Amino acid sequence: MEWEVLVVDNNSKDGTRDVIEEYCRRYPGRFRYLFEPKQGKSHALNNGIREARGDVLAFMDDDVTVEPTWLRFLSAPLEREELAGVGGRILSAQAFSPPNWLSLQGPYSAGGILALFDLGDRSGELHQAPFGTNMAFRSSVFRKYGGFRTDMGPCPGSEMRNEDTEFGRRLLAAGESLWYEPSAIVYHAVPEKRLNKAYFLAFWFDHGRASVREMKKRPDILGVPRQYFTLLKMGALLVCKVPRWMLTLNSQRRFFYKGFVWMIAGVMVEIYRQPVSSSNAKRDAIAEMEWTSRT
Repeated sequence: MEWEVLVVDNNSKDGTRDVIEEYCRRYPGRFRYLFEPKQGKSHALNNGIREARGDVLAFMDDDVTVEPTWLRFLSAPLEREELAGVGGRILSAQAFSPPNWLSLQGPYSAGGILALFDLGDRSGELHQAPFGTNMAFRSSVFRKYGGFRTDMGPCPGSEMRNEDTEFGRRLLAAGESLWYEPSAIVYHAVPEKRLNKAYFLAFWFDHGRASVREMKKRPDILGVPRQYFTLLKMGALLVCKVPRWMLTLNSQRRFFYKGFVWMIAGVMVEIYRQPVSSSNAKRDAIAEMEWTSRT
């Protein structure tokens, strides 16, 4: 297998460039340093996609370690032409005991907020979007569907994410096939500073905001913009969920419901902030034009 590692420096002010250029000298032809001046994870990812020379593009973040067999196992399923992408397994990099208010398993699990992705030991068709720190796609998929949306993804002043899962859902909605490969394992660090309620609630809030940006524009109802009806629906849902949060005795379930309330609030805030005349379809078109003009 021929491979290369692209490291995108997203306009950092530390020693990233020196470190990567040293790797480039030590391993000629294996490492490449790229600089993306426009800060924001999606801008950095799209830069890497445009510059990559491979037929398969595998993604990882800067806070994971990988198994020695990771690249081989992650890319092997894409020998099947019917598959567009693969999602691997993401485990915690260290053994830790979650707080008593946090569930990492079952219907009230919040493990996804820690970027943990474990669907078991059996490989098979994937019906949900993989996480960005362990996934791979054919390069042709990006030429067909565009890159990661730049109105999502962490950037200065915002921790809104979903740029990775939005892309996976975009492919699934188009009828593309994805695969889950549990033997492709990465270990994701879980910093102590994330194991607090404030971090989780902020994540849920931003997740609600991102879900609004991801929604497609739908026609008005009797001339009334549909987002007004969505606001009413979210308000009714809020009335139902707040008592569950306040009255549930089990600490893990209670915090899960609280997070759900924060997510609903994020949805309502994002809808309120959007001008009535705006549409995600328009934003998608702008993003596609931007992508096309730079490729």
